[in-house]
Amino acid sequence: MPTIPDALIRALPKTDLHLHLDGSMRESTIIELAKAQNVALPSYTVDGLNALVFKPTYANLGEYLTGFSYTGAVLQDAESLERAALELAEDNIAEGVRYIEVRFAPQLHMHHGLSFDAVLLAVHRGLSAAMAAHERSDAVVVNGEPPFRFGIIVCALRMFTASFSAWYKQLLVLLENTPVSQVYSMASLELARAAIRCRDTHGVPIVGFDLAGQEDGYPARAHRDAYDFAHQHFLKKTVHAGEAYGPESIFEAITLLNADRIGHGYHLFSTDMCSEDVASPEDYVQRLGQYIADRRVTVEVCITSNLQTNPSIGSVENHVLGRMLKERLSATLCTDNRLVSHTTLSREVRLAVDAFDLSLKQLRNTIIYGFKRSFYPGTYIEKRRYVRQIIDYYDRVSGEHHA
Repeated sequence: MPTIPDALIRALPKTDLHLHLDGSMRESTIIELAKAQNVALPSYTVDGLNALVFKPTYANLGEYLTGFSYTGAVLQDAESLERAALELAEDNIAEGVRYIEVRFAPQLHMHHGLSFDAVLLAVHRGLSAAMAAHERSDAVVVNGEPPFRFGIIVCALRMFTASFSAWYKQLLVLLENTPVSQVYSMASLELARAAIRCRDTHGVPIVGFDLAGQEDGYPARAHRDAYDFAHQHFLKKTVHAGEAYGPESIFEAITLLNADRIGHGYHLFSTDMCSEDVASPEDYVQRLGQYIADRRVTVEVCITSNLQTNPSIGSVENHVLGRMLKERLSATLCTDNRLVSHTTLSREVRLAVDAFDLSLKQLRNTIIYGFKRSFYPGTYIEKRRYVRQIIDYYDRVSGEHHA
């Protein structure tokens, strides 16, 4: 019998700080929306979609990303976006996740009939509806569970083509004489401006700015203007880095983009992925790890996703989280994509507990890091009060399970 039982893991309050909206839909919803919108799918059954698209394992990152073309295709109107956000929040609440930061690229859903504000407001409505329903539930009113809360992170893309969306296509046409690398930078800056305006005008809890997409060959430094703008307007920052490229990508995200957190960070200690500019890769990654630990830059760890996109890892026991824990880095467990990776936050915790023989103290620290290092959409005092409520409830639940 596991030292830390599944029932306890499920009951504990948890966070998911790295959670993609378009990678975390319900299969049944995709099928229903596709039929209503005349979107072609390779199968119109849940089993068929999971056999052909959302597989248990993938050959590489390219195959892993295939499913996003289908989820994105059915999320091109406000009603569908609102529904996807509502269901995602409901699914998290059902397994004890009490705080999520939902991230997505609004530009992938924008077109002549759907503006940036309409996209963000739709997602906000869905998440808010789930939050309100939970606050009225017996779990909160009678049992004293902490309320569900959320933030929204907008994702800029390192690169894109005209096929990505109508908005990107229009941008590339309008700027046809501009070097494409500069267009990528301009698109990110436009997103930062729009996000901050929407946050300040409509009160949408846009809490963070992210950079996603193909990492190798598309350095983060090209998006420095966007991150500087976000920084100047007090929008917190995370970066997908070290997922498919080396330690220098992580260093660049922290030093040039002022990243508060790192998404994935899997190759933090990969000396073989350092460039020729690094004289001593072993010294470099050791110092980088200490730098991150000292600054408490939190790594958003996604075990299942990393195993699927980096088959060479082999097993959970080989995942770099083990070394992160030994070196006392601030790391929190996340799902990345609940559908594409067929996972839940509880499952990610189970994997970590079993592979690295986490003690109750280590598990507590890892989960609480998620709350403490969240981009909580409120004042510092409000966040402290919420985290205190979470910690008290965590300890109560743990005690009830004699842990």
